[in-house]
Amino acid sequence: MYKVKVFVTLKESVIDPEGSAAHGTLKELNYTEVEKIRVGKYIELTLNKEAGNVEARVKEMCEGLLVNTEVEEYRFEIEEVVS
Repeated sequence: MYKVKVFVTLKESVIDPEGSAAHGTLKELNYTEVEKIRVGKYIELTLNKEAGNVEARVKEMCEGLLVNTEVEEYRFEIEEVVS
């Protein structure tokens, strides 16, 4: 079995309103050391051993459904889980 962690963020060229709002609030709360915030999403997948080429399959899933590659970028980590 494989555990896959997918990290998705907006591309640097895309405005991040959620990150901007959080940054503004942190500044108001006197967390002035925070320079920038980019908000994203985390997706966790569990795949069975029959998944074949796990890296290729995860890339297909990300680019086919999980990630809007026009405005988002992603990376993932694959961990083999021993039962």
